[in-house]
Amino acid sequence: MHHPELLAPAGDLEKLRIAFDYGADAAYLGGEQFGLRAQAGNFDLDTLARARELAAARGKRLYLTLNAYLRPADFSAFAEYLEQLKSLDLDAYIVSDPGVLGLLRRVDPGREIHLSTQANTTNAEAVGFWGAAGVCRVNLARELSLEEIRAIRKETAVELEVFVHGALCVAYSGRCLLSAAMTGRSANQGACAHPCRWRYALVEETRPGEYFPIEEDGRGSYLMNSRDLCLIEHLPLLVEAGIHSLKIEGRMKTLYYLAAVTRVYRAALDRYLADPAGYRCDPLWRDELDKVSHRPYDTGFLFGGQDALVHTDDSKYRRTHDFVGVVRELAGDGRALVEGRNRFFPGAILELIGPQMRQVEFTAGELRSESGDLLAAGQPNARIVMALPAGARVGDLLRREGAGL
Repeated sequence: MHHPELLAPAGDLEKLRIAFDYGADAAYLGGEQFGLRAQAGNFDLDTLARARELAAARGKRLYLTLNAYLRPADFSAFAEYLEQLKSLDLDAYIVSDPGVLGLLRRVDPGREIHLSTQANTTNAEAVGFWGAAGVCRVNLARELSLEEIRAIRKETAVELEVFVHGALCVAYSGRCLLSAAMTGRSANQGACAHPCRWRYALVEETRPGEYFPIEEDGRGSYLMNSRDLCLIEHLPLLVEAGIHSLKIEGRMKTLYYLAAVTRVYRAALDRYLADPAGYRCDPLWRDELDKVSHRPYDTGFLFGGQDALVHTDDSKYRRTHDFVGVVRELAGDGRALVEGRNRFFPGAILELIGPQMRQVEFTAGELRSESGDLLAAGQPNARIVMALPAGARVGDLLRREGAGL
């Protein structure tokens, strides 16, 4: 049995470290230009070089997204950018525009190229076409069912990649014109304003200023907002189907989201690969995924024939826990330096989580500043000295229950 790669997002250098610490085999990130997440914490050339060194030191792989659709005026700057990128020796570029692919083959012919889901590849003939053009991996369209994925696998030797977790877009393979039409910000050039998640109402022409909800709901109507993808319970089916890379969405998600989700999929994948016959999906994994901010989970199009309607309740993000801190340093006396992310108080019931599904509940004791002053509460961005459970490590995270739905 082949061992598929677990591929995680990285919105900045700290998140890249977290992705690797919490189990990713590879990470994808964006540069300052020509990606599809212009609002993410993207990497300049110097930071890309540091990211490359970090990945190489840990035996991990690093992919750069260059999956925007370019206009004629973009190509000169793009060619110059490629020349600057060549010396970084990144493991692969992720593209969607055939023009981008063509220029890449001329400027940097030895570079591995992956095809983005934005190219909406839905059949083996298309995979073969891209393979002949120099693509070595194709991220298949999210609209495909498991049976369709299996059929494509049988007819091509090109590596296949699928998304297993994260936000879905109402557009076809993420190719949406709504943002450009309503705000002038093109989703296909990295500047999506996410209008599918806005609150809408109807206005009748002769009654300006009177807003009528499309459905009777106090929160309004969110007709275009999709559920989130979660395939944790179905990983064996994708591994058995011959998928080479299992991809987690979320370059704009929080550090906590990245850590919590990556470690769950790492644990599930490792357990299956170690004992396929005896594998069972641990209910703890799904419980853990509920502790991060998400819309209601769904299996997307994997099993086909499901209700594709977007329901009003799907618009609301939910979570059961708040992320309150990151362990930055450890002292020999059992105390640690924690960087606060949300407020918490002495006496609060906290949970420490780390890689390999380490987690332990404890009660927060006294909190002090680095200079020794007693603190009434841990605050966002504060540096807090506090006692932690035995076995805590730098990079572990603290959370508390109580965010609610």
